[in-house]
Amino acid sequence: MVGLKLDLENSKIGNRDILRYAKRVEEIHNSFYEKKDDDEQFLGWLELPTKYDKKEFEKIKKCAKKIQKDSNVLVVIGIGGSYLGARAVTEALTNQFSNKQTEIVYAGNNLSPNYIHDLIEYIEDKDFSINVISKSGTTTEPAIAFRMLRKLIEEKYGLAEARKRIFVTTDKEKGALKKLAKREKYETFVIPNSVGGRYSVLTAVGLLPIAVAGINIDKLMEGAKIAQEKYNDPALKYNECYQYAVARNILYKKGNNIEILANYEPRMHYITEWWKQLFGESEGKDGEGIYPSGVDFTTDLHSMGQYIQEGRRNLFETVIKIEKADNNVIIEADEDNLDGLNYLANKTLDYVNKKAMEGTIEAHVNGDVPNILISMEKLDAKNLGELIYFFELACAMSGTILGVNPFNQPGVEAYKKNMFRLLEKPGY
Repeated sequence: MVGLKLDLENSKIGNRDILRYAKRVEEIHNSFYEKKDDDEQFLGWLELPTKYDKKEFEKIKKCAKKIQKDSNVLVVIGIGGSYLGARAVTEALTNQFSNKQTEIVYAGNNLSPNYIHDLIEYIEDKDFSINVISKSGTTTEPAIAFRMLRKLIEEKYGLAEARKRIFVTTDKEKGALKKLAKREKYETFVIPNSVGGRYSVLTAVGLLPIAVAGINIDKLMEGAKIAQEKYNDPALKYNECYQYAVARNILYKKGNNIEILANYEPRMHYITEWWKQLFGESEGKDGEGIYPSGVDFTTDLHSMGQYIQEGRRNLFETVIKIEKADNNVIIEADEDNLDGLNYLANKTLDYVNKKAMEGTIEAHVNGDVPNILISMEKLDAKNLGELIYFFELACAMSGTILGVNPFNQPGVEAYKKNMFRLLEKPGY
């Protein structure tokens, strides 16, 4: 097996039903490529794996090495797409309990005083650098965090050294953060105008923290390039990425308006969180959209399993299966066998995990939960790069089929206006 593979066998959707969308999919695909060079269409991610800024890419790797040399910790300040992609890849591809490279921690993704207090307490006696990520520099959560952490880093190292430890990812030309970075001479990276936040993980937004974590970003982009070439096919019959998008819409029309993304690998938790933002912010508009949810199995079988099995039948599951585990842990025989587990002796834990997955899929399908299975060869940078691009393209296609604009997010402004009014911000 190579790369990703889609399996719709248990989706309760026939191939004929899928192919009814062939003409519409071809039209949408062609429209994407016709508009790809228009920044206002936010399709810059479409050819990013082959047309990324090579000079900035090398600067990312150079700065990552500097941060690794200077710091025990990198604080990534950002919210939504400004941090979720980086966190998803980083936590999927590093040791869950220790990281031999610089540790990545996150700020600016909430307004909790406890969180920022604990973070400052954790890093104040460590060598640290900051990567602040914001298109404008005025988004409330990251702006507050950066104000506090900038003060801390300047007091700890002095102005001159602090400037060498602050890295800014922002708009190329305008905005409060760009203005500050230019004045203070911070090292800067660009958020492309044509790439929205939730599609930005393969830009400097995600790549700098990912590289600092010791992950091979060349391999990540190689996997994304494979996906770009693999799914650049308007023929629905051959394009599994578009088949996934179509299957979602067919299930939605049947009343399955909740999609549960399930994994059997704890490292994938933040992949799910990134996926939830990608699809939720892209499709949830005009009273439409599939509600994206997620579970980590087998853990959540002991909390959400009952509902999925026998609750309301308005949901479907998309399961990510990792074919090859990184580690081969063998269950040994025990002389007393008080736990009754000797029937598993000499089997690997991955084998047991796979059987748990197969048994769960069978149970849920029998319980009238349609299942979509996405298999990936192994959990590494190359395969993850392919998965990221797969989901981005599928999301763009799915939202367009649904009839909404998958690249804007007008609804997120409502709470901000109310918050600013309640905080008595001038002009509100």
